[in-house]
Amino acid sequence: LAQASLPPPARLPARTPRRVSPRPEAMDIDLLNPDAREERAKHKLKRMIQSPNSFFMDVKCPGCLQITTVYSHAQTVVLCGNCNVMLCQPTGGLARLTEGCSFRRKVE
Repeated sequence: LAQASLPPPARLPARTPRRVSPRPEAMDIDLLNPDAREERAKHKLKRMIQSPNSFFMDVKCPGCLQITTVYSHAQTVVLCGNCNVMLCQPTGGLARLTEGCSFRRKVE
Protein backbone atom coordinates (compact mmCIF):
# COMPACT_ATOMS: atom_id res chain seq x y z
CA LEU A 1 0.00 0.00 0.00
CA ALA A 2 1.19 3.40 -0.86
CA GLN A 3 0.72 6.09 1.72
CA ALA A 4 -0.45 9.48 0.59
CA SER A 5 1.78 12.23 1.75
CA LEU A 6 -0.03 14.63 4.04
CA PRO A 7 0.85 18.30 4.26
CA PRO A 8 2.55 19.33 7.48
CA PRO A 9 0.12 20.60 10.17
CA ALA A 10 -0.46 24.37 10.13
CA ARG A 11 1.24 26.26 12.93
CA LEU A 12 -0.79 28.63 15.06
CA PRO A 13 0.67 32.08 15.56
CA ALA A 14 2.50 32.51 18.83
CA ARG A 15 0.49 34.20 21.60
CA THR A 16 1.46 37.69 22.46
CA PRO A 17 2.26 38.03 26.15
CA ARG A 18 -0.29 39.93 28.24
CA ARG A 19 0.69 43.33 29.43
CA VAL A 20 0.71 43.73 33.16
CA SER A 21 0.51 47.32 34.20
CA PRO A 22 2.75 48.27 37.10
CA ARG A 23 -0.14 49.90 38.98
CA PRO A 24 -3.92 49.85 38.52
CA GLU A 25 -5.40 52.73 36.55
CA ALA A 26 -7.19 55.41 38.57
CA MET A 27 -10.97 55.42 38.24
CA ASP A 28 -12.92 58.51 37.30
CA ILE A 29 -15.41 58.09 40.15
CA ASP A 30 -15.07 56.99 43.76
CA LEU A 31 -17.30 53.94 44.25
CA LEU A 32 -16.91 53.84 48.03
CA ASN A 33 -17.85 57.47 48.64
CA PRO A 34 -20.62 58.41 46.20
CA ASP A 35 -21.84 61.98 45.89
CA ALA A 36 -24.94 62.58 48.05
CA ARG A 37 -26.76 64.36 45.22
CA GLU A 38 -26.16 61.45 42.84
CA GLU A 39 -27.29 58.91 45.42
CA ARG A 40 -30.55 60.79 46.03
CA ALA A 41 -31.28 60.81 42.30
CA LYS A 42 -30.84 57.03 41.97
CA HIS A 43 -33.69 54.55 42.20
CA LYS A 44 -34.41 53.48 45.78
CA LEU A 45 -33.15 49.94 45.12
CA LYS A 46 -30.01 51.00 43.20
CA ARG A 47 -28.54 53.14 46.01
CA MET A 48 -25.53 51.89 47.93
CA ILE A 49 -27.79 51.58 50.98
CA GLN A 50 -31.39 50.95 49.98
CA SER A 51 -33.84 53.45 51.46
CA PRO A 52 -37.43 54.44 50.68
CA ASN A 53 -38.42 57.71 49.03
CA SER A 54 -41.53 58.11 51.19
CA PHE A 55 -41.87 59.41 54.74
CA PHE A 56 -44.42 60.60 57.28
CA MET A 57 -44.62 64.29 58.12
CA ASP A 58 -46.31 66.54 60.65
CA VAL A 59 -48.36 69.18 58.82
CA LYS A 60 -49.51 72.30 60.64
CA CYS A 61 -52.91 73.69 59.67
CA PRO A 62 -52.63 77.40 58.73
CA GLY A 63 -56.03 78.18 60.31
CA CYS A 64 -56.16 76.48 63.71
CA LEU A 65 -52.44 75.49 64.02
CA GLN A 66 -53.33 71.87 64.76
CA ILE A 67 -50.69 69.32 63.76
CA THR A 68 -51.76 66.32 61.65
CA THR A 69 -49.60 63.38 60.58
CA VAL A 70 -49.68 62.90 56.79
CA TYR A 71 -48.01 60.34 54.51
CA SER A 72 -45.75 61.96 51.90
CA HIS A 73 -47.32 60.01 49.02
CA ALA A 74 -50.94 60.35 50.24
CA GLN A 75 -53.47 59.21 47.63
CA THR A 76 -56.49 60.96 49.12
CA VAL A 77 -57.21 64.54 50.14
CA VAL A 78 -56.24 65.09 53.79
CA LEU A 79 -58.43 67.47 55.79
CA CYS A 80 -57.78 69.15 59.13
CA GLY A 81 -59.65 67.42 61.96
CA ASN A 82 -60.69 70.73 63.57
CA CYS A 83 -61.59 73.17 60.81
CA ASN A 84 -61.95 70.89 57.73
CA VAL A 85 -59.33 72.83 55.76
CA MET A 86 -57.61 70.81 53.00
CA LEU A 87 -54.00 70.16 54.06
CA CYS A 88 -52.77 68.30 50.97
CA GLN A 89 -54.02 66.94 47.67
CA PRO A 90 -52.74 63.87 45.85
CA THR A 91 -50.68 63.98 42.67
CA GLY A 92 -49.08 61.09 40.81
CA GLY A 93 -46.27 60.85 43.37
CA LEU A 94 -45.67 63.19 46.30
CA ALA A 95 -48.77 64.82 47.80
CA ARG A 96 -48.96 68.58 47.19
CA LEU A 97 -49.32 70.63 50.37
CA THR A 98 -51.82 73.47 50.42
CA GLU A 99 -50.34 76.96 50.38
CA GLY A 100 -49.66 78.19 53.91
CA CYS A 101 -49.17 74.72 55.42
CA SER A 102 -45.82 74.05 57.04
CA PHE A 103 -44.41 70.58 57.61
CA ARG A 104 -41.50 68.69 59.14
CA ARG A 105 -40.35 65.15 58.55
CA LYS A 106 -41.20 62.74 61.32
CA VAL A 107 -38.21 61.12 62.98
CA GLU A 108 -38.44 57.36 63.45
